[in-house]
Amino acid sequence: MAITMTSYGIRWTDPEGVPRAAGVSYDKASAEDPKTRLTAEKCRDIEIVPVKPGERLQPAG
Repeated sequence: MAITMTSYGIRWTDPEGVPRAAGVSYDKASAEDPKTRLTAEKCRDIEIVPVKPGERLQPAG
């Protein structure tokens, strides 16, 4: 049986209104830590989205 790994990126809008995206990818559970930190920093529109291998997530906007 093959195991498939799915990677996730994080997009958000910082407190000044600038769209941002993480430069790294995470597994699903590990993506929750930066999401929690971003929430505490008053960022908004935080989303964890699947990314393909080698794909660089772009800020929303």
